[in-house]
Amino acid sequence: MIKSLPEFKYMTFDVVGTLIDFEGGLKSCLQEIATEAGVQIDGEEALSLYRAARYSDDADLFPDDLVRVYLAIATQLGLPSEEAYGIRLRDSARTWKAFPDSAEAMAELARNYRLIAMTNARRWALEHFSNALGNPFHAAFTADDTGTEKPDPAFFHQVFDFVSREGASKDDILHVAQSQYHDIGVSRDLGMTNCWIQRRHAQPGYGGTIEPAEFTRPDYHFTSMAGLAEAARTARGN
Repeated sequence: MIKSLPEFKYMTFDVVGTLIDFEGGLKSCLQEIATEAGVQIDGEEALSLYRAARYSDDADLFPDDLVRVYLAIATQLGLPSEEAYGIRLRDSARTWKAFPDSAEAMAELARNYRLIAMTNARRWALEHFSNALGNPFHAAFTADDTGTEKPDPAFFHQVFDFVSREGASKDDILHVAQSQYHDIGVSRDLGMTNCWIQRRHAQPGYGGTIEPAEFTRPDYHFTSMAGLAEAARTARGN
């Protein structure tokens, strides 16, 4: 039987794509470069090319890898293939916006749960993302901290060890994420209760996120963070 929302002590969060609109940030920066170059690009095509280039054997940590990715996709989009533009795309991460509902929902959830960030982004980027969200996290784990990236189970086990030191267990955690590939599937395999935030519910495909080998039906399913916050509030009788 699935635990009710008030029974959890922690919520762990994928950040990029769940709380921070990285697809919007990528498309906005690429569109600015395209406008300056006098060309037109299709945002969804750009995301598809990004996805194909991002998940390669020579990939670097995110978002530093955006320099390499830009150089890999620029010609296909008709954009100037100069490293300076790749650096510009990487640095745009500092100004990527939170989804409109993220900060308010996180502030509300933080009143009743300990919130933990679990991101494949580097620590420097998470600092900007956390600021955009109102710094709601009790703890945070990045690719720099863990030495690995989701969906590697080792990333999750470091979080389990952390909550264990606080006297809790993975059974006390609700894992919240938009990525089926990086989060929902592996969290199920590890015996966690999970919550899928389907950010692209009104759009086809997986956008900038790699498609999973198979779909995992989540324990909880919302199309926004506002939906999760409302459900938690209702479950508490507030």
